[in-house]
Amino acid sequence: QYYGRRNAVNLAISGDRTEHVLWRLENGNIDGISPKLAVLMIGTNNHNSSPHEVTARDIRLIVGKLRTKLPKTKVLVLAIFPRGANPQDPLRKLNDATNRLVSEMADGQRVFYLDLADCFLEDDGNLPKAIMPDLLHPNEKGYAIWAEAMEPTVKRLLDD
Repeated sequence: QYYGRRNAVNLAISGDRTEHVLWRLENGNIDGISPKLAVLMIGTNNHNSSPHEVTARDIRLIVGKLRTKLPKTKVLVLAIFPRGANPQDPLRKLNDATNRLVSEMADGQRVFYLDLADCFLEDDGNLPKAIMPDLLHPNEKGYAIWAEAMEPTVKRLLDD
C-alpha cells in the first residue's frame, strides 16, 4: 500500500543486531544504489550483550556509514519499538535508554529521528498483544499501524 509504488527494498534480516548491519554495509550491501531515503530501525536484538551506550554508538556508526556511502540519501532513524508488557519491563527500559541517546543524532537536514512508541502503546503504557502478540514483533495489525504512522514523515522526506 505505501511502498510498492516507491520501488522500496527491505534489507533487514530476522535477528539482526547492529554489528550485522555494520558488516553488511561495509561489505557491499548498499553498493551501487542511491535511494532518496533510508529508514533504519535496529537495536532491540542487542539487549543480551550490549549496554545501551554501545548499542547507541553502533547505531551512530551505522548512520555514519550510510551518510558516507549514500551522501545524497536522507536517513530516518526510528526509535527502537517498545517491548515487554509494561513500562517496567527491563528490556523496554533498556530500549528507552538507547532511544534517548540515538535521538540526539538527528540534525533535521540529512538525519531524522522518529519515535512511534505512542502508536503502539495503550494510555497506561502497556503493549497490547493484539498488536505485538509476543510483546516484541508486530503482527499484521502492528505493521499497518507502523506504516500509517510513519507515512507522513516518509512523504515529507521524499517530497512526494
